Amino acid sequence: MLDVRELKLEKDRRVIITSDVHANLPLFRQLLEKVNYTMEDYLFINGDLCEKGPDSLSTVEFARKLSEESERVFITKGNCDVVHDYVFNDVEGIKNYMRQRKNSVLNEMLDRHGKSLDEFATLQKLGEFFREHFVELLDWLDNLPIAYETDDFIIIHAGVEDIPDWKETSREFALYTPAFYEKEHQADKTVIVGHWPVVNYRANAVSSNCPLIDLEKKIIALDGGNQIKRDGQLNALIMNGEEITYTYVDGLNKKMITRSHVDETGRVGTVTYPNYELRLLKEEDFFTLCENVNLGIEQWIKNEFIHEGFCKNDLSTTFLSVEKGETVSVVDDRHDGYALVKSSSGEVGWIPKDCLV
Repeated sequence: MLDVRELKLEKDRRVIITSDVHANLPLFRQLLEKVNYTMEDYLFINGDLCEKGPDSLSTVEFARKLSEESERVFITKGNCDVVHDYVFNDVEGIKNYMRQRKNSVLNEMLDRHGKSLDEFATLQKLGEFFREHFVELLDWLDNLPIAYETDDFIIIHAGVEDIPDWKETSREFALYTPAFYEKEHQADKTVIVGHWPVVNYRANAVSSNCPLIDLEKKIIALDGGNQIKRDGQLNALIMNGEEITYTYVDGLNKKMITRSHVDETGRVGTVTYPNYELRLLKEEDFFTLCENVNLGIEQWIKNEFIHEGFCKNDLSTTFLSVEKGETVSVVDDRHDGYALVKSSSGEVGWIPKDCLV
């Protein structure tokens, strides 16, 4: 059975929930400042403090400090927080992972002591080094619960199985299952997850990294694609009494709109991994109408991103309206005719390039 810890929350306090910080400590600090976090609030961090970003160790140390300073801070375990398991379980593939992904807590631990992976003949020796120098940190990560349950919701990193007793969910499913929103569950409470970027669910909708809140299905998905998507962000869900709102921060540059533009195409959508294969239908000056082969839907793809029948990367296929004086985040303004921007509401799409300063 999963390590689930039950909580009784005071009804008159704010609840702030985030997930997938991914070693981006400056952005995490910025988010806490934006939501005006104080120790009077409940703060939940739903897994993945580590990996992908540049500073796993400092992020973990900061989160530990938050939890030590306040009895209202609760942190669950994410799959990226237990990457060291592969070392201690003698999984040889972790060596290739460490060589390919410099931004890993494992490499940071080596760097902090001036060591390199090649200095360790076996994973056993590597594990001994980690235990010698970082036993307290590793024990803290290992002792994080898989889930928290309150009167109103369940917080778990990736999801729960569709079984009568959700607490019988396997550890593998709880930490690693993809696309939980596309699944079902039998829990009697709303399940709040991270792990799977929410934009992946928006292939045929307005592109956005903002939380997906479906109280009818009893699922809230939080992962804003921070450190994974070019237009990614760090989301915060805020519960204040019966009210549920959200906000976000990102690291994108801001620019002002100098000319209003009204989109009349109605084009929406997103291309996300692994649905990159295209069948070209109609080419225009800046965009080409394509059939997304895996999904069987039509999407307008910026021409520069099409290569030999594939979309080169994740990409918004949404077109936006903007107003003069509005401030937007610039995702990509390097291409002909159009720029990819994020509106203040979090919608990501294309606008004519001459709308920007």
